[in-house]
Formats: sequence, structure tokens, C-alpha cells
Amino acid sequence: MPELVDFRLDDVVELRKPHPCGGSTWTIYRLGADIGLQCVTCGHYVMLPRPTLERRLKRFAARGPEVVAEPEAEAGAGPA
Repeated sequence: MPELVDFRLDDVVELRKPHPCGGSTWTIYRLGADIGLQCVTCGHYVMLPRPTLERRLKRFAARGPEVVAEPEAEAGAGPA
């Protein structure tokens, strides 16, 4: 099974085909089964299914901050 691409919020990605405005770079603003993108050139918002974005991805122009999971609090360790 192919490995999922590690998309992060605020990643700037370059897609294979340019947007009608002429820009080909997009900022990721939403993650999930569908990925929300905003055109860097004109500000247009689009939603693409994750498999479609993985196929159209040319390269990462910039990476967003890496999300680090915080350790979960132990049960009963809180104040009484």
C-alpha cells in the first residue's frame, strides 16, 4: 500500500498545472480526507481530495511547522 504524503498546515506546495491566474503555488489551510488550498497569487480557495493532491503535487516550496503530539495526562494525576 502506498505511503501517505506528510502534509502539514501552512505547507506551500507547487502543483503540476498552474491556476488560471498564472500561479502554481498553494498554501495548505485545512487537512483531512480533503485538503484545503489557497492560491498564493490570487487568494482563491479550493478543496481537493487527498489522492488527487498527491498526484498533482510537484514539490514542497516550503514546509509548515511540524506537529508534535503532547503526552497525554495520566488518569487520576490531576488535582483532587
